[in-house]
Amino acid sequence: MDDRPGLDFIRQIVADDVAARKHGGRVLTRFPPEPNGFLHIGHASAICLDFGVAAEYGGRTTLRMDDTNPTTEDPAYVEAIARDIRWLGFEWEGDIRYASDYFEALYRLAIRMIEDGFAYVDSLSEEEIREYRRTVTEPSRPSPYRDRSVEENLDLFRRMRAGEFEDGSHVLRAKIDLTAANMKMRDPLMYRIRHAHHYRTGDAWPIYPMYDWAHGQSDAIEGITHSLCTLEFQDNRELYDWFLDHTRPAAAGIGEIAGAEGGGDEELGSWSPRPRQYEFARRNLDYTVVSKRKLLTLVEDGRVSGWDDPRMPTLAGLRRRGVPPEAIRAFCDQIGIGKAENRVSLETLEWAIRDALNRRAPRVLCVVRPLRVVIENFPEGEVDWLEAEYFPHDIEQPPSEWPASRRVPFTRELYIERDDFEESPPHGFKRLAPGREIRLRHAYFITCRDVVKDAGGKAVELRCTYDPATRGGSAPDGRRVKGTIHWVSATESVPAEVRLYDRLFRHPDPEAVGNFLDSLNPGSLEVVEGARIEPGVMEHPEDAYYQFERLGYFTRDRPTRAVSGVTAASGGAASGGGPSRVEGGDESERTASDAGGSGARHLVFNRTVELRDSWNKTTGARAAEAKRAPREQKTVVGADSGAAERARARAASPRLRQAFGSFRDALGLPEDLADLLSASEGSVSFFESALREDVEPTHIANWLVHDVRGLTADGEESRLTGQALGALVAMVEKREISRAAAKDVLARLISEGGDPAEIVARDGLARISDQDAIQEVVEHVLATHPDEVARFRDGQKGLAGFFVGQVMKATDNRADPKLVSALVKESLG
Repeated sequence: MDDRPGLDFIRQIVADDVAARKHGGRVLTRFPPEPNGFLHIGHASAICLDFGVAAEYGGRTTLRMDDTNPTTEDPAYVEAIARDIRWLGFEWEGDIRYASDYFEALYRLAIRMIEDGFAYVDSLSEEEIREYRRTVTEPSRPSPYRDRSVEENLDLFRRMRAGEFEDGSHVLRAKIDLTAANMKMRDPLMYRIRHAHHYRTGDAWPIYPMYDWAHGQSDAIEGITHSLCTLEFQDNRELYDWFLDHTRPAAAGIGEIAGAEGGGDEELGSWSPRPRQYEFARRNLDYTVVSKRKLLTLVEDGRVSGWDDPRMPTLAGLRRRGVPPEAIRAFCDQIGIGKAENRVSLETLEWAIRDALNRRAPRVLCVVRPLRVVIENFPEGEVDWLEAEYFPHDIEQPPSEWPASRRVPFTRELYIERDDFEESPPHGFKRLAPGREIRLRHAYFITCRDVVKDAGGKAVELRCTYDPATRGGSAPDGRRVKGTIHWVSATESVPAEVRLYDRLFRHPDPEAVGNFLDSLNPGSLEVVEGARIEPGVMEHPEDAYYQFERLGYFTRDRPTRAVSGVTAASGGAASGGGPSRVEGGDESERTASDAGGSGARHLVFNRTVELRDSWNKTTGARAAEAKRAPREQKTVVGADSGAAERARARAASPRLRQAFGSFRDALGLPEDLADLLSASEGSVSFFESALREDVEPTHIANWLVHDVRGLTADGEESRLTGQALGALVAMVEKREISRAAAKDVLARLISEGGDPAEIVARDGLARISDQDAIQEVVEHVLATHPDEVARFRDGQKGLAGFFVGQVMKATDNRADPKLVSALVKESLG
C-alpha cells in the first residue's frame, strides 16, 4: 500500500492496482503522440506522468506514434519527439512503436467486427452523416445503408482496402446506439478512404483507421495496463471500452506483431491485460497557446522562426532558449495532476527555471549595450587578471564540472552598460555619474572625471580613474560607495549578439480575445548586436548555461537541426515585421547573423529568463486576474508590486531611504535585493533582526527573498522570526544541515515558530559528517549495484553521480555531499 501523503488520484489508482495484484502487479503505460508537430509544454506534463508513474511502481513505458493521418505526419516530427523525450530525461521501453505497425491487425479486427454484426459500410457523404447524426437532444436518423448484409459489407470493405473507391465515397462505422446521450456512441467512424502516401507504409493502404478505433486496440495489442490521457477524451472512454468489449484478440494476429504483449482467446472482451483509460485535466499556461494547429500557423505564417523558436512553448523552443530539463520536470511536479482544468501562471514556470539555473549557471560578466570607459591612471597595454568566483557562497553544492573561480582581465579601456551612467542622474540613481565613485564588480573603485560626447551630444566615452588600493572591491580605509556595476575589458572581451526574448502574447489567454494572432506581442524579441562578454566563455562547452550578472540567465543559441523542412526558419518576428534590432555601443563589431545561430567567431546568446519578473514593470500588462506563482504569492518583505511602487514608498519614508542605502552600501547587497528588502517598515525590521556576524548579509537576504517568499501563502500568518531565520542560515553556512533539510525546517518555522536548532535535533536532520558511517553506506550501495559498478569501471564514468545519488538517498540527503563524492570516487578506484 502506497501511503505517501498528497498522492494524486492517478498514482492512487495505480498504487491500489499494484497492491491488489491487478494485471499480476504489472504497470505498463504509454505515451502516444501524433507525429504532426513538435512536443510542447503541455505534453511535458503527460510525459512526466506516463513515465513517472510507471517508474515509481516498477513498471515500464512505451512510446507509440499515433500515425493514422498520412497528410499531416512527417518522420522529422518522429525524430523531434524522440529527441525531446530523451532531453527531458526519459527513456521508453524497447523500440519506438507505431499505430501503423498494427494496420493489418486493425484491419483483421474490423473484418471480424463486420462478421459479428458490429460494423457496416456507410455510403453517406460526410455532410450527410453529420446531418443524420442530429443533436444531443434528439436521436440520430439511421443511415439507409445501416442494414446492409454482412456479405455486402465485407465485399465493400475489402474493395475499399483494395483501393477501388474515391476518397469520401464510403466509410466503415461501428453499429452501436443512435439514441445514445453520448454522441461518441452514435455509430462512430472506424475507417475512411484516403489515397495518401504514408511516410512509413507508402501507398500500401488507401484506407486509414480513425483515432478512436486505433487507439484502444493499439493499447490492448501492446498490453498497456493504464491508459492515461487528458480530460477531453473522457467521453471517448465509453467508446474505448465498447471496442474492447466487441473485438476478438485472436483475429488481430497478436502473436505475429513484434513486441506485442496483449492477447487473449476467442471470447469477447478477453483482452488480457485489458487496458483501462483514466483522464486527468490539462493545465493551460498563461500567455501561451499549445494547439499544434495554432503553433503550425505561427510557423507557416512566419510569425516565428520555426518550431524551435525560443518564444515557442515547444520543448525544442524551451531547450533552445536555455531552459534546463530539470526545470520542466520541477514545473510539472509543482502544478501536479487534477480532475479540473485550470490556468497556470507563467510565473510558476519562470520560477522553476530560475530555481534550476540559480544552482547550475556560473556567473559571468557581459555588457549588452556598451559604453566605453578609459581608466586614465591605468598603464596602457597592461592586463590585470582578477580572480572572480563562478558561484556565490550561498550555492551549497556548485556543479562539479565548474572550477571555483576564473580569471577576468582588467585593462585601461573597459565597457560598462550604457544604462549604468547618467550625466544628470535622477534622485535615487546609485550608479556612475560625473564626479561619482562606484565599484566595478570583482575589480576596483572608479571615479568618473570627464564625459566625451559626439556631435549630437550623446556620451560616447567616459574618462575615469581607479583606486589601486581597492582591488577586489573593498577600500582599506573603509569608505563605502553608492553602487556596484558590471563591466568587461574593451580589448580582451569577445563580441556577441544577444537576443532578448519576452512573452509571445500580450494577453494571459490569447484564445479568449478573438483571433489569437491579434494578441501577439510585437516586442517579444529584441536583437542587440555588439554586446561584449568576458573571454573565458570561449573555452566553455557550447551547451553551458550562464547568469550574466545583473542581467539574467543566458545560453548559447543552438537551433534544432532542420529535417525535411519542418523547422525551416523564416526570420519573422511576432509582429510579422521582423525582430527589433539594436546596435550595441559606438565601437560595436557587427557581424551578420545566420538564421541558424552562431558560428565559430559569432557568438549568439539567448536570454532564458530575467533575474526576476519584470513583465508588470515593463508593460503594465499583468491584469488582476493573472495568478501569481505559488512560490511568489506573498513574502515577509511584501508582494513585489514593481520597482516604481517601492521607489514611491521610499520617497515618502526617510526610514526606508536610509535602509535602502545602508543595505546596498554598508552591507554590500546587490541593488535588486536592497530594493526588495526596503519595500516596507516590516521588511526592514525583519531583515535587520535576522542579521548575524557569522553570516554574510547577502546570504540571509537571498533566503528571505527567494525561500521565505515561496513558503508564505496569501492570508497566512507567519510565525517565523528574523532571529530564527538568521540562525537557520548560519546552520546551513556551517554545513550543520543541508539546504534541502533547511527548507523543511523553514516551512515548520513559518507555520509553527520555534528554534531551528531544536527542530533539527528533535527530528534528526543534522548533517552526517562521520566518515566511517558514510563509508559503510557507500560500500552497501556499491554492493547492491554490481552491474553499475562494472559499467563504471568499463569506462562509464558518468555513473559516479548515480552512486552519489544513491548514497544521499539512503541517508535521507543528510550526508555531507562533498564527503560522499570523495568516498565514492575512492571506493570505485
